Amino acid sequence: MATPREHIEEIRTKKFKIGEEPDPKNEDLHHAVNYLSAELYAKDVHFLMELIQNAEDNDYPEEVQPSLEFVITSKDITATGAPATLLVFNNERGFSSKNIESICSIGRSTKKGNRKQGYIGEKGIGFKSVFLITARPYIFSNGYQIRFSEEPCPQCKVGYIVPEWVDDNPTLSALNQIYGSDGSLPTTTFVLPLKPDKVGPVKRQLSSVHPELLLFLSKIRRLSVKEDNEDPKLNTISAISISSEKNFERRKNIDADSYLLHLSADENGGDSGKECSYHMWRQRFPVKYENRVEKRNEVEEWRLNRGMGSPGVYAFLPTEMVTNLPFIIQADFLLASSREAILLGNIWNQGILDCLPSAFISAFTSLIKSTEDAPMSSLPRMFEFLPINSSPYDELNDVRENIRRKLLSENIIPCESYVRQKFFQKPSEVGRLMPSFWNILNKAREEGVGLHNLSSHGTFILSSSFDREKYNHILDFLGVKPVEDEWYAKCIRGSNLVLGASEEVYLDLLLFLADNWRSKFQKTSIRNIPLLKYVNNGGDLSVCSVSQISDYNAGKFLMSREPSHIMWLFHCQKEFRCAGGLYFLPASTQEAIQKFSRRQVLLEWLSKELQVEAVTVHRYATLLSSLLRGDRKLAVTFVHFLYHSRSKDCLSEQEVKQLCRDMPLVDNYGQVNTSRRRGVIVPANGSNWVNLMIRSDPWRHEGFIELGEDYMFSGIFAGVFTPQELLLSFLVNHVGASDVPCINPPNSAIPTLSAPLSRENAFLLLDWISNLRRNKIHMPSSFLKSIKEGSWLRISLSGCRGYRPPSQSFMPTSSWADLQNESVLVDIPIIDRSFYGEKINEYKEELGAIGVMFEYGEACQFIGKNLMSLAASSNLTRGNVLSILKFIRFLRRKYVSPKEFMMSIREGNWLKTTHGFRSPVGSVLSNEEWTTAAQISNIPFIDQNYYGEDILCFKTELRMLGVIIEFNQNYQLVADCLKSSPYINATKAESVLFVLECLYHLRSSDRFVKAFKDQKFLKTNMGYRSPVQTYLFHPEWGCLLRVFDSFAILDESFYGSEILLRKDQLKQLGVIVEFEEATKAFANVFKQQASLSSLRKEHILSFLACYRMLKGTSFKFPEHLKSCIHEVRWLRTRLGDYRIPRECILFGPDWESIAPISLLPFIDDTDNYYGKGINEYKKELKSLGVVLAFKDGCRFVADGLWLPSDPCSLTPANVYSLLKYIRCLQEKMVPLPETFVKKIVDKKWLKTNAGHRSPNKCLLFDSSFSSFLEQDDGPFIDAKFYGSKIVSFSKELSATGVTTNIQNGCHLLASHLDFHSNFTTICRIYSYLREFKWVPDRGEAAKVWIPNGSDDGEWVTLEECVLRDKDGLFDMQLNVLEKHYDAKLLGFFSTALGVKAQPSLEDYCKLWKVWESSEEKVSHEKCCAFWQYIIKHWSWRTEKIIAENISKLPVCSSSDGILLVDKHDVFIADDLKLKHLFDQSSSPPLFVWYPQPSLPSLPLVKLLEIYSRIGARNISEAVQKEETSITESELKQVNLKEHLIGKGLLALVLGFLGGPSLNMESEKRHEALRCLLDLNVLEKTEPTTIFYTLSLSSGEILKAEARSMIRWERGSKKLFAQKIDRSSGHKSIIEYATYFSEAISEGLLWDNEDQMHQLAELIKLGFLVEFNEEAIEFLMKTKNLQLFLEDDRFLSSAFPPS
Repeated sequence: MATPREHIEEIRTKKFKIGEEPDPKNEDLHHAVNYLSAELYAKDVHFLMELIQNAEDNDYPEEVQPSLEFVITSKDITATGAPATLLVFNNERGFSSKNIESICSIGRSTKKGNRKQGYIGEKGIGFKSVFLITARPYIFSNGYQIRFSEEPCPQCKVGYIVPEWVDDNPTLSALNQIYGSDGSLPTTTFVLPLKPDKVGPVKRQLSSVHPELLLFLSKIRRLSVKEDNEDPKLNTISAISISSEKNFERRKNIDADSYLLHLSADENGGDSGKECSYHMWRQRFPVKYENRVEKRNEVEEWRLNRGMGSPGVYAFLPTEMVTNLPFIIQADFLLASSREAILLGNIWNQGILDCLPSAFISAFTSLIKSTEDAPMSSLPRMFEFLPINSSPYDELNDVRENIRRKLLSENIIPCESYVRQKFFQKPSEVGRLMPSFWNILNKAREEGVGLHNLSSHGTFILSSSFDREKYNHILDFLGVKPVEDEWYAKCIRGSNLVLGASEEVYLDLLLFLADNWRSKFQKTSIRNIPLLKYVNNGGDLSVCSVSQISDYNAGKFLMSREPSHIMWLFHCQKEFRCAGGLYFLPASTQEAIQKFSRRQVLLEWLSKELQVEAVTVHRYATLLSSLLRGDRKLAVTFVHFLYHSRSKDCLSEQEVKQLCRDMPLVDNYGQVNTSRRRGVIVPANGSNWVNLMIRSDPWRHEGFIELGEDYMFSGIFAGVFTPQELLLSFLVNHVGASDVPCINPPNSAIPTLSAPLSRENAFLLLDWISNLRRNKIHMPSSFLKSIKEGSWLRISLSGCRGYRPPSQSFMPTSSWADLQNESVLVDIPIIDRSFYGEKINEYKEELGAIGVMFEYGEACQFIGKNLMSLAASSNLTRGNVLSILKFIRFLRRKYVSPKEFMMSIREGNWLKTTHGFRSPVGSVLSNEEWTTAAQISNIPFIDQNYYGEDILCFKTELRMLGVIIEFNQNYQLVADCLKSSPYINATKAESVLFVLECLYHLRSSDRFVKAFKDQKFLKTNMGYRSPVQTYLFHPEWGCLLRVFDSFAILDESFYGSEILLRKDQLKQLGVIVEFEEATKAFANVFKQQASLSSLRKEHILSFLACYRMLKGTSFKFPEHLKSCIHEVRWLRTRLGDYRIPRECILFGPDWESIAPISLLPFIDDTDNYYGKGINEYKKELKSLGVVLAFKDGCRFVADGLWLPSDPCSLTPANVYSLLKYIRCLQEKMVPLPETFVKKIVDKKWLKTNAGHRSPNKCLLFDSSFSSFLEQDDGPFIDAKFYGSKIVSFSKELSATGVTTNIQNGCHLLASHLDFHSNFTTICRIYSYLREFKWVPDRGEAAKVWIPNGSDDGEWVTLEECVLRDKDGLFDMQLNVLEKHYDAKLLGFFSTALGVKAQPSLEDYCKLWKVWESSEEKVSHEKCCAFWQYIIKHWSWRTEKIIAENISKLPVCSSSDGILLVDKHDVFIADDLKLKHLFDQSSSPPLFVWYPQPSLPSLPLVKLLEIYSRIGARNISEAVQKEETSITESELKQVNLKEHLIGKGLLALVLGFLGGPSLNMESEKRHEALRCLLDLNVLEKTEPTTIFYTLSLSSGEILKAEARSMIRWERGSKKLFAQKIDRSSGHKSIIEYATYFSEAISEGLLWDNEDQMHQLAELIKLGFLVEFNEEAIEFLMKTKNLQLFLEDDRFLSSAFPPS
């Protein structure tokens, strides 16, 4: 054997030809290795994983602990100038010669095909990865000292894999020094001098080594990393030493292992290490056929590991995949070359992932149920291994979803139990509770409340340790939902939480219901559960439900708001006997509520839902007050309650008054009065009001209550004494119980006042009035009226005594004597002072208040009223009137004011005027000043003819009475007395000026204006007109009024210049004087004329001239006139219609190009209308909105565009004008009008190489297109016709729909393909379409050109095409595109057009049908290719389509071809004996074809399964069997029981019948064996003939014969057997054994065909050992069969010992 050095030299000379001429291919080999090493790994640091993988695959001596050590040093031990060197030490067995040869090659790993031996490497390039970090790696192992270089060897031009022997650096001593161990170096050492730019990345990677690297490595138990520097302070990586240890447990029942793996890590050389534990689960799964791949052909089962640790995917070593799953997945995955990820689309990996859900379920259920003694609180942490979050990988999301689906059917959720036994349920059977309810249950359990039936309400309850917010994401993932709201009702009803728990728990329960009432419980049966505790009438504790409270009016429940009042209210409740259903909560409950932390929330819910009210004493009193009706005793008791509550300071004074205001009172009839009362009067007994009223009670009908005498007695309330009359005093102070003179008077007449009162009662009445006035109390009208008008006051009238009402009585003063003498016909009644004495003088104010008169003026008014009374009964005579005037003059001369007297008479209608009798006020004493006014007004002049000249002597007195003497600008009187419109005559100039003068002075002129507004009294240029029809001319803007002859202008010469001073009054009357109003009128006329199309040339020009004149003044057109001018159609266009200015164009040079192809609204400047003179007003027209410039009138083009039907008539200038129009719109950022687009989009107006086309079917050829196409390849715009500048309008053409972007031209060029037949052109267009990823629109019928030469061919549909036909089957059926097009276009046809890459299943079906109909033989190659495709694509869909479309199947035939036969006449040879019989007896082939020799791609089993699925029958099922009868003369009875049907046979049959396949009951087993024991065995010399018949679909019946040695007739219990001759050889014996075993199994299992074959095979084995009992016993053990005690007894009875 060669030494290591000799071996290396041999490799160099023989493999790499060093010393000879270099092979030219070696340079390519070097580049290939270089590329492979660089491209396989995306990151430099993947070398580390490869080295660890290699170490795991190495072999280790039994006595060592496999370890791998990394040491990085700054020493240059290789003398290569490297800044740092990485050394890798591994204590494996070392490199063999084969390993050396492998490492000097590519892809020739010695581990390939050895997955079963545990190798995890496979690519054959692992070591080459070190070239990413080093240019020259060294290997020292088993005597080998070699290195490699990435630079090509000078002799052979190959790098990377050419070994060189190392003689000097590094030396073994240098390696030993760095290794630092006392012992020898490990067997294998790698020395890697690092590239300068790789030192940092390598150090970072080594520092990031984590313990999980060892998780799934079966060999390596220790891994370490350290740095070796002369100065330890220079060390920069984190040293670490990792070791692993397992606690192993085997799960035999599911072929799985579970164990706890401990990883310990010592960092930076510390003494104490960190240890991590991992739950591991390893399970095996058989490899399915459909998941097999070439790289794993030797692997028969998957081993799937799950690590409950850091997430990720491992293929023994970690990949870079971040799965987002909370566990590690480890399996023999196929990896990408870079080891960064597994190949997710690979069928091998998919098969592994398919097994992952089952493995996870097994691991998880084992984990949570394995520890019986573990506390329930430890379980939720285990659920953190569930894949809650989705993964970035779709395939892993499918795994996640399958795990979730399986978890839902597992009993994995821990449930709450109050016993030690843990139990689990499915997620759908478990419910969650709200956290607050858990708190209630926990407190109740601590208090001893029984909760053992918690899970007996229809739902299992999630363990309280798990039912936490932090586990929400887990429970949501599993679909664990909250319990139904109704569950809480059942739980509360089934437990004793209301009455059996403490007040704290009880209040917690109520608060829980309160917090969730609206959202959960309001509509549940909780409403029917007694929840509210209260004290009933008897003082006992009771409970009430919500429904009772709301539905049955159970009462009102109360509690004290103030803790100090609880007992007082409790005692008071007893006194009132829970009147009106007012119940208080127990005192303990009330006290607990007062201390409750969330008292306010609870009180709000109790109030809202249970109608519990927290009351003060005042509120309780208020409630009581409304419930005391009809109970006289309770009403009086209530007053006691108020009195004592006030004395105890439970009620404030204000509260007592408020309660007393509305409380029921017992009246003098003993009835409880609850109606609203206006006041209360004291009992009649001993009262003042009785003396004044003489027992009549006038307050009763006004809501006053007369108190009963119940309130005048003493009593006891709640143990407290109330003294006599104290209640009455309380009522006087708080209810306002009153007596005269302190009581408020009634609003009714006092009957006693209609008659004289005694002196005492008169003064009592006056005191009453005095008290009311002093307290500012209003006296009711009826009461006051009865006092004023009652004849109770004693007076003296002309010396006679009598009684008069106060309103007709006087208390005179000393100045009355003259008045009495002057006042004829009138006497004055005076109060009788002799009767009342001087005391009456003390009541002057009270007397005045009730109508008594004191003053001189009042006496005058009294006289005046009497006089007016006389005037009312009959008119005053001339003498009476003059007397009155004289009386006034008398008072005036006596220096006494006649005001009171005049006030009493001045409003009376006693003065005769031209309008009849009127009051002096407003009457007029006529003179000349009133002449003009009389023309327009009916003024009430005093009738001087009636009174004569004497009336003129009293002007002063008349003026004092209100008569008007002089005009004195009394314009208002003129307005008030204005004549009606028909009687007004004011056409004179002075009348008009007087009217205007009146308007000037009047404050309110509405009536005046109304009278003259419609009167035609103003003189104008058009005659007399009413004001509203008249205009006042203005020198600056009056030109507007002269545009039309329609305006009446006021005649200024008639009225003079004075009329101009009354401009405001004219305006009041309605004359239009303002420019604003005039323009409105002008606008109306303008609109009217325009609507009638009556605006003539002179009107328009006059208006424009006026418009020009006004432009320089301050008078600007108001908005309404502007609006009129702008919105009224008044300008005539050449189109013959009238339009508004902004819809008109003034024709000019800008419009010459567009005019021929459009109908635009140019102003009609012909001589028949405006003429050329209209152009003089360009500025005015433009300011009015008329369009002049083309850019301003773009909007007209869209509607006016008129493209000719013949596009040939369009000139380039016309087209450019349209494009300029579009450019204008684009500059304004305005979209193209819809009408314009409609006119051009489908119109063929653009000239292209393919003729005139619409824009959306045109392309603009520019430099970008020239890179791919030529000008004539598509419908490009004709640049020769339009000129080169057409390209500058790219944006405008694009807006019309022309395709200008090269990327958007695919559709048009594709649609233009049909016009081409030149193959080069078509390929050029296809290449363009491919470049820009064109895809046809849905529904678009795309075709493909099949060339026939360079300029001929045909277009075919996509269905007729296929990219490739590797087997050459479809030349006649499909067009194979790879024959005509290059690979790039084939990809385009596939992705863009959807041309199938290969023939589809339907195509294969059609091909087969062609073969069926041709009736010619199919070649062996074609048939193999066809069925290879079917097997490769086999699925349920394939099965369905094949079964429906194939009517013939291939049959075995001659070598020159394969026949196709009706599938109903083709059979599967599942019985080779029958196949042999029919092959010999029939000429047509019957049995399905299969390739011989067999092909890997056409496995026989799969092919036969497919034949069976699509209609081929098994020959054993299709044949009919018939045996010949046996004559008795041929038979001889024998005793075969001694040899064959013996104890051994029966034991074997009993074991099979009782085994797992049949599991037959003992009685049935024994009954079957009795049939065997009862057989009559008859021997014959010749075998029995069996006839087989086979019916074909044509009606033909095929026949075959066979010979059988054994036959069992069950009916006759006979077994016919041919005599056995054991000396005739092995063939005879096995043949006899076969017939015997089949006969016995068919006889025993005649009703169970599925098990016949298994029993027959078992009996055949027993036959061959002659049913030896020891051999049978061994055979049964190997088949896992056994005999039961009852079977032993049966055999003992059947074969008793001799």
